[in-house]
Amino acid sequence: MEGELFPRPRTQVAPGAVHLPDWLDPARQRELLDACREWARPPAGLRTVRTPGGGTMTARQVCLGWHWYPYAYARTVADGDGAPVKPFPHWLGELGREAVRDTLGPRQALYDIALINFYDGDARMGMHRDSDEESDAPVVSLSLGDSCVFRFGNTETRTKPYTDVELRSGDLFVFGGPARLAYHGVPRVHPGTAPPELGLTGRLNITLRVSGR
Repeated sequence: MEGELFPRPRTQVAPGAVHLPDWLDPARQRELLDACREWARPPAGLRTVRTPGGGTMTARQVCLGWHWYPYAYARTVADGDGAPVKPFPHWLGELGREAVRDTLGPRQALYDIALINFYDGDARMGMHRDSDEESDAPVVSLSLGDSCVFRFGNTETRTKPYTDVELRSGDLFVFGGPARLAYHGVPRVHPGTAPPELGLTGRLNITLRVSGR
């Protein structure tokens, strides 16, 4: 946040889970936002995700590489317009590997999935695990726009113990190893906290994964 006396420190939230504030500088944030706006266009664009029980997620989503829907992957938007999923760009995979190197050290991970979630001020994400992949490679999470409370829990239960972390625009969060299957969620977004120069109302979360497929 502009005007802070001290920079926010790198934090190991749990073994294998690292928060690295301000990892994306303003120029890289803008480039990533521009790409997200293109990916959100139809076909295979931003959609509302519906759960098998008939509910809907309040965060809207677009996928790259593989299309995720509860609780599987496909090459087409099986729960939407049926269009082929947009390709996963090579440069995004390089960004994922750079993120892991800067947090957990070098890994042989070929990122091929991006789940991009858009949160307006009322959106939330319940506690869940990223467990539909056939790989245990670390998950890379990048934040753009409004700040949020990111709740990072344990691998056994959706309830305590957990740690609440404030994620701001440009922040990086990576979790792998013993934390790879930890429950996590977003109980709250702080509207109006995005950097004004970014030109984004709301929050974007870009999550990179390795399918193992």
